[in-house]
Amino acid sequence: MTTANGAADSGGGFLHWLLQDTMDGLRRRRAILGYLFLLPTLLGIFIFTAGPVFVSFGLSLFRWNIFKPPDYIELANYERLISDVRIAISFGNTLKFTVLAVATQVSIGLILALAVHRISNTAMRYYFRTTFFLPLLMSGAAVAVVMGYIFHKEFGPLNYYLGLMGVQQIPWKTSADWVMVTIVITSAWRNLGFTFILFIGGLSNISQEVLDAADVDGAQGFRRLWSVTIPLLSPQILFATVTGVIGAIQVFEEPFIMTRGGPGNASRTAVMVMYEHAFKDIEYGYGSAIAVVLFLVIMAFTATQMWMSRRWVFYQ
Repeated sequence: MTTANGAADSGGGFLHWLLQDTMDGLRRRRAILGYLFLLPTLLGIFIFTAGPVFVSFGLSLFRWNIFKPPDYIELANYERLISDVRIAISFGNTLKFTVLAVATQVSIGLILALAVHRISNTAMRYYFRTTFFLPLLMSGAAVAVVMGYIFHKEFGPLNYYLGLMGVQQIPWKTSADWVMVTIVITSAWRNLGFTFILFIGGLSNISQEVLDAADVDGAQGFRRLWSVTIPLLSPQILFATVTGVIGAIQVFEEPFIMTRGGPGNASRTAVMVMYEHAFKDIEYGYGSAIAVVLFLVIMAFTATQMWMSRRWVFYQ
């Protein structure tokens, strides 16, 4: 009897081991297959994203104009960057643009999303969604060219119609007081569709039961918006803010095409200065140093936003 039980236990243990080995092998094959599917994307990231970042770090330690061999100068490019007045001005312009552009995109995108979400007609909702999202599909260079004409002081249609209402011509692109406003309007008009669609999706995912409970508790109008809707939209607001800041810090097309950084340096951004040093003055080392600092600034802003989000982002 003992022998029979021992043989049965031995057979059961062998069968269990065999099944476990088969399951482990299946999991390994699935894992390998998953990594194979991810391999093209990972290679693209390492070659076209991470690779240039590391190369820029290396180049920032050299003086190189492509016509002569690279000259290792340690941190001299960063010392020059600290004392460069144009760098300080360009980073200040970039910071100003980032604050204005992100605030405009998020606030107006939220207002439009709330308005469209209340429309009961399905066809009209789809019409407004398509209309607001369409500019995002357009080329940034094309948008900058068209908007540059619209904002022209003498021949632009905007000043023409403002003149019909008795408003004097506004120097949109030729005044240091107005040029950043012009760039912000152009950028916000093009990128507004992204935050709009993002908030539309967030509003669609808010449970109607939660909104009904808020109505029962007496939270209506602005109170319900501030205490219920916006907290439930906080993940979308965080995502829109993070991606908006990353994109705004790298702004290039609008100021480069519309104003060339003028008047003076009033609209010259950090990426424009990096481009000018690297590709116009053929100073790849100094241009790489600016790119490295810009990369660190983006990382610092993103890390700060993610850290602060712990206090105000609510996940359902």
